[in-house]
Amino acid sequence: MVYLLAGLVIFLGVHSVRVFADGWRSQMRDKLGVQTYRGLYSLHSLAGFVLIVWGFGMARQTPVQLWLPPVGMRHLAALLTLVAFVLLASAYVPGNMIKARVHHPMVAGVKVWAFAHLLANGTLAHVLLFGSFLVWAVLLFIASRKRDRRDAAVYAVGQPVATGMAIAIGVASWIAFTLWLHGWLIGVRPFG
Repeated sequence: MVYLLAGLVIFLGVHSVRVFADGWRSQMRDKLGVQTYRGLYSLHSLAGFVLIVWGFGMARQTPVQLWLPPVGMRHLAALLTLVAFVLLASAYVPGNMIKARVHHPMVAGVKVWAFAHLLANGTLAHVLLFGSFLVWAVLLFIASRKRDRRDAAVYAVGQPVATGMAIAIGVASWIAFTLWLHGWLIGVRPFG
């Protein structure tokens, strides 16, 4: 569990610098240069991610069961992860109406993804992993929206074709991940 916690602190900490220490972040980017700062950011993110994967894998070998979620929660989680994949895709498809409305669809997608996994899993490792990501995403979303208001950010209205593309990419990605990639990468097949 120590590796999982260390990974979460490093990974989410690095991804929270802009929220909690934006001035320090700007100073470091100026001092080190943008490319060096990005390189160090990436190395720390990767180290945190590796620790999360390793620690979570170790914690799954000796699970501490906190509760047994009802079977219906798996179905709800599947539906919510579909929404999360569409939100994630809309973060990368330019000019879509989802991004125009949500403003930060990737962070919203992480919130939905984490919440869905909390509903369907009841071990301590799952609660630590997905609960941490949920809290982080909620705080980041609030901070991002405040920064948008402060900076008077304006988002393009969005076009139906781009929105359709974001939805199609999100659905296709969700199908591929739930039917094949989740089992191959994570070791758990969501649909049996």
